[in-house]
Amino acid sequence: MSALNVLADRAGRAAISGADTSGVAEAIGRLDRLALLGIATELHRRTRLRNGGTHAPDQLALDLGAAERHRWIVAHWLDALHEEGLAGRAADGRFHDLYGPRRAELTAARTGMESARIALGYPPDLATMLLRSLGMLPELLRDEIGVQALLYPDGEPGAAEAVYRDNLVSRYLNAAAAEVLRDLAEQAGRPLRILELGAGIGATTADLLPVLAGRPVEFYLFTDLSPFFLDTARRRFGTGFLRYALLDISTDLPRQPGELDLVVAATMAHNAPTWGACSNRPPRCSRRAGGCCSSRPSASIPSRSPRCRSPCPREKEPAHQNGTTGAPVPVPTCAARSGSAGWSGQGCASRSIFPATRTRWPRCPSACSSPSADKEFT
Repeated sequence: MSALNVLADRAGRAAISGADTSGVAEAIGRLDRLALLGIATELHRRTRLRNGGTHAPDQLALDLGAAERHRWIVAHWLDALHEEGLAGRAADGRFHDLYGPRRAELTAARTGMESARIALGYPPDLATMLLRSLGMLPELLRDEIGVQALLYPDGEPGAAEAVYRDNLVSRYLNAAAAEVLRDLAEQAGRPLRILELGAGIGATTADLLPVLAGRPVEFYLFTDLSPFFLDTARRRFGTGFLRYALLDISTDLPRQPGELDLVVAATMAHNAPTWGACSNRPPRCSRRAGGCCSSRPSASIPSRSPRCRSPCPREKEPAHQNGTTGAPVPVPTCAARSGSAGWSGQGCASRSIFPATRTRWPRCPSACSSPSADKEFT
């Protein structure tokens, strides 16, 4: 482990000091199981798998009435179910023998969810959101409701904060990421240029910005594929050195050479259809001694590596952002970029059930000038 990794880990552990982390991996596993059983129940209830036979994911997506841009997510669900022994998969990629959860099993899993969320430090909002999303899977797949309605019920941020900030894993990862940025800022010989990918509700941003207080920063480019999150962040953080842009990691990562000092990717790579290709692109924008800091939902702290699955699609996007993506792959840990140490959260190989939607991505922000416009930077 590098010296920077040691510092990051120490900062993360300090942020959760006093918490009992011995049951983190088991708790994530229980939440995983609940999500998978809920998905299996919907597939068993609404698709031809309940009648036996072997079927292609596309056929099952049609059974569910999935919107075109969400159809790929059904294949992802089936892969996850197969990995856990809840569905069979033939050599040709078709699925069969879907497990049909019993009512008593679902009740037990729901009961176990409460102890799991307590072990992970999640507030009650997390349990409410998880159960609501499982109950709304058909509507989410059909694009009749967006995930932002789950993250911000009644316009309140409680559920979003529960998922991305108010829990042991997020506190550990955000504190560690802040330590990486602090180390970089202390060594920087010029105003910093920072790109955050898939910034979402700004949970990580909120812990990074205090580190930059009083330091020279040329820009901090806050990006997401949803205008909703950009507008929310603009109201929350303001402008100053912050810039905002619509970006989609699955399609148009920056291609033009630039000079970024740091690329931040917090709990977002699961929305890339092929993270291997995605993770190879940011370095092309980091020509100086910059780094890539990628964090992910983690059983960490350190332990075995269960997969963390969330059952609902991303929010509905405007029509101009339509498109589909391929199935995501397990998220790798962060690697160092451009000769600088990077930091990686330890543990869970996160896999989301959220589909990503295609939208436009600005070019490498080597000349960001507008503090607020959502536009392409050239």
